[in-house]
Order: sequence, then structure tokens, then C-alpha cells
Amino acid sequence: KSFFRSFMRFTAGLFAVIILVTIGSALLPDRWKSSSGEIALVHVNGMLMDSRDIVRQLSNYRQDPQVRGIILRIDSPGGAVAPAQEIYSEITKLQADHKTVYASMGTVAASGGYYIACAADYVLANPGTLTGSISAVMAFNNIEELTKKVGVKPYIIKSGKFKDVGSPLRAMTSDEQKLLQDVVNDVHEQFVKAIATGRDLPLAEVHKIADGRIMTGQQALKLKLIDEVGGLEKTIDLLAKKLNVVGRPKVIEQKEKVPFFDWLLQGSLSSGLAQTLMPSPQPRLQYLWFP
Repeated sequence: KSFFRSFMRFTAGLFAVIILVTIGSALLPDRWKSSSGEIALVHVNGMLMDSRDIVRQLSNYRQDPQVRGIILRIDSPGGAVAPAQEIYSEITKLQADHKTVYASMGTVAASGGYYIACAADYVLANPGTLTGSISAVMAFNNIEELTKKVGVKPYIIKSGKFKDVGSPLRAMTSDEQKLLQDVVNDVHEQFVKAIATGRDLPLAEVHKIADGRIMTGQQALKLKLIDEVGGLEKTIDLLAKKLNVVGRPKVIEQKEKVPFFDWLLQGSLSSGLAQTLMPSPQPRLQYLWFP
């Protein structure tokens, strides 16, 4: 009994220490968690539905005088329009503060993923990276015939004729299609202008390839959408050379924050990833390549 009580006290104490350390780590400011270095690495992975974490990282590095350059490692098919634009804007702030930003494309850096990359000072992709898909899209479902079969008859009370535009319960009118097409065309033109500015290309040249087509990194190089073919290690070496770093540069990156209970339960799917994978109940305006 004495041994059992001692063992239980030890286990409870150890568990309490783990909880305190975990809570303390979560509350500790990010700038105290890792030492500053010459190059910071920021990962942009998966569907872009929320830019807050990436923007926070970029903002922290912008204010850190010891971080001289940032590499964006992009592995994303794009996603919602606003997050891509917010990250693009944060990159321009870094450049205004004399920070050098390089982009390294992984397996996929298409649509919104490319939108982010084109803001960088220098862009690299692997020869087989899938990129491009310069376009905007909105997708809707029409289940009108299904509701008729199951005997559902919807009634909509609205104050304006466009209030329920895109409703899955009825077919779209020609006026509604034109309205949504104008919205998509507008954000598409914003995409084209962002590329023309970021890549220093004439608008007419970008318009020629801004039809949603995907391409390889090798093809993107010929179209001047990237600067060079190469992977992450090459990107690090080139940025270090640009910054006149002697020897192997120090590369820092912030680790993904895992909620305490996810860690405690050894969850294999983070809450952020779960939200990304869950289908949206509403259509989104997107810069997305998703066949």
C-alpha cells in the first residue's frame, strides 16, 4: 500500500508538471521561444482558409532586427481569396522594411498558392511542381429536382432580389449569373494585377495565361512566372548568398501550435486541419485549383 501511494503521488506530480510546462509554453510569447537567426522559414501548407497564423509569423519576423530574410515554403493549391491577399500584403510590408523574401514551391503552389509566391523577391520551383491556375472560382449546387422528389417546397422571404443568390433550392436567373460572373471577374483581375506587379510583367502577357491552366515549374520558368528551378535547399543557399552570409546560414522556424488536449490525447488530426478539410456549408469565392 505504501509503495502504491508513493507511486500514485509520483505519477500525479509528474502529470502536474507536464500540464504546467505545456500551459507555460502556450502562454510564452513567440519571440522568447526561439532565438533569432539570419533566415526564417515560414510554411504555407494546405487549403488557405485562414491567414492569421502565417501573417502573425511574418509580422513577428518583420519586427525582429536579427532576421534578415524570409523563405516562404509553399505547398498549397490555394483557397479563399482574402487569406491569400492578406499574406501577399504582409510580404510587401516585409519588403518595405528591407527584408528579403524568397519563395520555394513544393509539390503544388497553384492559384492562391502562386498568388502568394509572386509577391516574393525571388521565386523557385521544382521542375515538376504544379503551379499556375491563375483564376477565380465560385461553385454552387442545385438540388431543386431532389427537393421535388422528397416533397420539400421551400419559401424564401427576402428584401432584395439578389438576397438569396446562389440558393441550392432553385435555378439561377440570368441576372444572378451575371452578378456573380462580375464578382468573379473582378477578383480575377485583382489576381492578374498582383502577378503583373509582383513579377514585373505587362498585364497583357499575364492575361494570355490567366485562364485557369496549370503548369509545371519548368513551364512557369519559360513564362517568367518563376525565376529559377530548384528546391528548398537551393533556395536557402541563394538567399544566404544574397544576404552575404558566410558559411551555413542559421534557419529558424516556428513550430505548429498543438492544442493541449490534442497533445494529451495524441490526436493525429489537429483542430485547424480538421476545419480545413471539413466542407463549407456556404460557397466561397476562391483562388483554388481543385480538380
